[in-house]
Amino acid sequence: MIDRRDFLSGVAITGAAIGLSPAEAIARGLLIDDSTPVYPPALTGMRGSHAGSFEVAHSIAWQGKTYPVPTQTTDEPYDLVIVGGGISGLSAAHYARRYLGEDASILILDNHDDFGGHAKRNEFTQDGRIWLGSGGSQSIDSPSTFSAEAVSLMKDLHIETDRFYDYFDRDFSTRYELGTGLYLNETDQFLRAQSTSNPLSFDDRAERKAVADLIDALPIGAADREAMISIFIDQVDWLSDYTHEEKLDLLRSKPYRDLLKIHGSLSDNALSFFTDDSKTLFGTGWDVWSGLEAVRLYHPGTIGLGIDPATVDGAYSDEPYIFHFPDGNASLARLLVKRLIPDIAGDVDIAGDLDMEKVVLARFDYSKLDQPRAPTQIRLNSTAVRAENIGGAAQVCYVRDGKVEKVIGRRAVMACYNHMLPFIMPEMPEAQATALQIHEKAPLTYVNVVVRNWRFWKKAGIRMFLAPGCILSKAQIDYPVSMGGYECTTGPDSPAVIHMIHAATAPGEAIDEQARQGRHQMYAMSLRDYEHETRKVLSGAFDRYGFDFDRDVSQFTVNRWPHGYAYEYNELYDDPSCVAYHGIARGPDKGPHVEGRQKIGNISIANSDSSAFAYLQGAINAAHRAVQELYG
Repeated sequence: MIDRRDFLSGVAITGAAIGLSPAEAIARGLLIDDSTPVYPPALTGMRGSHAGSFEVAHSIAWQGKTYPVPTQTTDEPYDLVIVGGGISGLSAAHYARRYLGEDASILILDNHDDFGGHAKRNEFTQDGRIWLGSGGSQSIDSPSTFSAEAVSLMKDLHIETDRFYDYFDRDFSTRYELGTGLYLNETDQFLRAQSTSNPLSFDDRAERKAVADLIDALPIGAADREAMISIFIDQVDWLSDYTHEEKLDLLRSKPYRDLLKIHGSLSDNALSFFTDDSKTLFGTGWDVWSGLEAVRLYHPGTIGLGIDPATVDGAYSDEPYIFHFPDGNASLARLLVKRLIPDIAGDVDIAGDLDMEKVVLARFDYSKLDQPRAPTQIRLNSTAVRAENIGGAAQVCYVRDGKVEKVIGRRAVMACYNHMLPFIMPEMPEAQATALQIHEKAPLTYVNVVVRNWRFWKKAGIRMFLAPGCILSKAQIDYPVSMGGYECTTGPDSPAVIHMIHAATAPGEAIDEQARQGRHQMYAMSLRDYEHETRKVLSGAFDRYGFDFDRDVSQFTVNRWPHGYAYEYNELYDDPSCVAYHGIARGPDKGPHVEGRQKIGNISIANSDSSAFAYLQGAINAAHRAVQELYG
C-alpha cells in the first residue's frame, strides 16, 4: 500500500509496472515473482488513464506512427478476439458464450493494467480493514429503464437491484444531521445549507431560512441578492410572460445559464456560484445544457416555472440514486470476469443468489487472467494498433511490453474508444471514419481521499459541498453502502473515503470544444497538482473545524479519465431527432454514431460511444448488438 508520504515524495507506483517485462518489474519490486503480479485495485497515485496506458495510442493518433505487422502469431487462433476489457468488452464475451458455448476460446485485450474500463475499483487499507471507492463508472442507474438484454445480463450475474434498498443507508445524512454547502474559493468562505441535496433547495421553513442565510452571505450585489431570493426562495415564475408551450420551446432552445442571466436578471458573478453543479453529472456546466434539462433535474432555480418535470419529454426515472456497489460498477465488472474465469477468486465460490454480496470482498488473483489454454483470457497492458479482416478471419495487432504481437480471431469486437478506430482499422470507409470523429467524450477525474476520521465534516454539518471556481468542484463523504461483509463508515470517529470530482471544461466554448480543451488541461495536471488542489479545497473548507490535512489524510487515488463520459446528443447542438432522452432502454437509433458503429467484415463495434449513451446500460446494449451482428 502506498501511503501519503510516498504519494507526496513522488514514489507512488502510478502504473509503473506498465510497459515493463516481468523481469524488469520484479527487479523494481513491482512483482512478487513472475506469476504473482501486483494487485491493481490497491495501487494509488495516478490511476484511470495511467502512465503506460495511452502512449501507444497517442503515438498513432498524434504522431502518425505505424507499427509493423508481425509475421508470426502469438497464440493459436481464437474464436473471438475482443479489444477493450471494460463493461462492454466483458459483456460481449459473456453474450458470445451463449452462441459459442462456454468452452469457446476468447481473448480480451486491454491497454490498462486492470480490467473494467472506466469501472475501476479503488481499494485502501486503513485501521486494519479495507475501504473501497469507485474509480469511474459509479452506478446501476435507473434499473427500471434497462433493456431486456441488460436485464438478462443482470439476471445472469445474480444482481438484484432491490437489495440496494437495504444495502444503501438512506438515513445517513439525517441521522448525522448533515446537509450541503458551498466553499467559495475567492473569499475563503464556507457556507452551509440544511438541504441534503442542493445548497439552494429546501423542503421546510428551517431549510428556507438556511438558503436565505446562504444567499445573504454570498459576495454579490444587492440586485443579484434580490434576484436570487426571488428565484430560489420566493420561487417566482421568471418566465411569466410566456405561455406554457412557449416556455418549453424557450427552455429547450437556450442554455440554462443564459436564460437565468437574461430572464432571471442574474449577473455573471452571481451565476458563477451555482451554475457549475451540472459538471459532476454531465462533465460540463450549465452554459452547454438547456433550461429544460435543468427542469428535468428539478434544479431549484426552475421550481417556480410551473412545469412538472415528470411531464417533460425526456423526464428522468424517479428511482433513487442508490444502486451502487461500494466500488461502483467495478463489482459488476468483477462478476463478469468471475463468470468468464471461474477460478479467479480462488476458494470464494461466487455462484447463486449471493454473487453480488460475495464479490465485494473477494480477492482476485490477477495471475489467472491470462492462462494459456484457458477458454477465456484477459490480456492486460496490451494496446491494439491494427485490426483488419484477413482470409475470412479478423487479425488484431497490439503492443505489449514494447513489442508488437499478432493474434487471429474468427471474429472480433472492438469495444474500445471510438475515436481510435479510424486510426487502427485500415478498411474503414471514409464516411464511417468521419462519423466516429464528430463528437467528443467529456473528461472527468475522480479523486478518492481516505481520511482517518470525518469529525470535521460532522462539526461543519456537511456531507457534500460544491466548490465553484475550484478545479475540484465537488467533495462528499462517499455513498454509505454496506454489503457482503463490507461496512461503510460507522460514524465521525471512523475512517471514510472522500470522493472529489474534477470536470475539466472551457466555459464559453461549444460542448465538443470544451471536451477537447478540457482533455488537454487534464493531461497537463500532474499528481502533485491534484494533491495541491485536494489540499486547497479540503483545507479551505474544514481547517476552521479542526481539520489538519497532514494529520487527517492518509491516502489518495487520482482516477483520471481524459476520455470520460460518452457523448450524448444535446438538444442545444444536435438534430432533435437524434436526441434520445432519459428513461429509455437504449441509446438513440439516429445520428452519426449509428453509421460509426457499422460492422466491417468479421469485426463489429461495441462501446458506450456506439450507443451515444453514457450510462451502464449503454455499454451493455452495445455489447449485445455487436455480438448479434456477428452470430445472430
